[in-house]
Amino acid sequence: MSPGAVDLVIRGGRLVSSTAIMSAGIAIEGGVIVAISRDDALPDSRETIDATGKYVLPGVIDPHVHFRSPGYEYKEDWASGTAAAACGGVTTVFEMPNSDPPTSTVDALQIKQQIASRDAYVDYGVYGLLGQQNLGDLPGLARHGVIGLKCFMGNNPIGHIDDGAMLEGLEIAASLGLRVTVHAENATIIERKTGRLRASGRRDPLAHLESRPAVCAVDAVERAVAFAEAAGAQVHIAHEGCKDALPIIRAAKHRGVAVTAETCPHYLLLTAEDMHRVGPVLRVNPPVRAAGHAEPLWSGLADGVIDMLATDHAPHAIPEKTADDIWDCVSGFGGLETAIPLLLTEVNRGRITLEQYVTWSSLAPARVWGLYPRKGVLDVGSDADIVIVDLAQEATIRADRFQSKSKITPFEGFRTKGQPVCTIVRGRVVMRDGALEGRPGWGRLVTSHRAPA
Repeated sequence: MSPGAVDLVIRGGRLVSSTAIMSAGIAIEGGVIVAISRDDALPDSRETIDATGKYVLPGVIDPHVHFRSPGYEYKEDWASGTAAAACGGVTTVFEMPNSDPPTSTVDALQIKQQIASRDAYVDYGVYGLLGQQNLGDLPGLARHGVIGLKCFMGNNPIGHIDDGAMLEGLEIAASLGLRVTVHAENATIIERKTGRLRASGRRDPLAHLESRPAVCAVDAVERAVAFAEAAGAQVHIAHEGCKDALPIIRAAKHRGVAVTAETCPHYLLLTAEDMHRVGPVLRVNPPVRAAGHAEPLWSGLADGVIDMLATDHAPHAIPEKTADDIWDCVSGFGGLETAIPLLLTEVNRGRITLEQYVTWSSLAPARVWGLYPRKGVLDVGSDADIVIVDLAQEATIRADRFQSKSKITPFEGFRTKGQPVCTIVRGRVVMRDGALEGRPGWGRLVTSHRAPA
């Protein structure tokens, strides 16, 4: 080994970008990509990874996860959640403000940042809350490094926000250069319909979907877009699963509104009919809808109306997901360890390409949140955030094998083809052949480094 050897070289793989796939190797020094070249032109290295027969992708950025700490560590904590991310091929996560205390003040933000800095295996951004009572806290949250703000229009234990406070909050966010991610459902429609369904004795899983009809999403997305347009704000529509909301987003983009949107694997691959199979495990907000919504969502990804993929990783304990009464079951489930295998299976089926997957899972979130070109791409000078995948590797999803504390998933038993086999965060291997490596505390806080577009 020569004195000028770099830290790590990846040889033999096929590198994937948003536009092309090429045979090349990568050299990494100090956590950064320092060379991309033919294998025979790579420098000597202290460690070599042989990626022959595999594909080398930019590390996945998941813009929507819930790690429950502080306050609800029995569901998930930063160590278990970021271990799940590492084993799922995710190198950066953006964590939501649902915690106790919620991330609505600088003090609460710093508590969460301290926990994350101690326990995280992968890089992370932390959301602040844009809520009814904390508009005066938003400048302080911005100064202390939130990746963005989260606004709950629908029902949530934190409480939803009224229209006046939301518009004012968007005006403040615009002045601070912060993007606001919105949970876009109409809270009062949900409350009224839920009350009537419960009073009529409905306790079955499908009652949850009936309590949240499509108009809840249509109305809330329309208001979110209108308020963002009026405020000159950047707004991101979280976990969109309703086809009827897509024309609103499309029209807003055409008008020049700074709106982006995400969808999740469960909206693309499951329908409400799956509740007959898995019952309340599939309860999630917004709900997985009837057949007919998934294909427009796939089309929305392909034509750019939907910008990116997220998981809405929302872990819970098994008893919280399996009560006989749907209203006694909490909403959400984990997704960090299932998303890449599920989407690579769709690559193998020919529904999408690897280049499209890289666009939706890496490049788009990096650009939207101002992390590009440091993250989201395999370029010289970029962070060495990398996931190596084996498109031929078959597996069966088993929740009892998850790193996450939440050992339950509506994808239990799904056969997949395509698997992450190595995850690298800033040049350090954190997962190899399905086994967690590295140490908690390796992950670093990320913040946007550019002004709003």
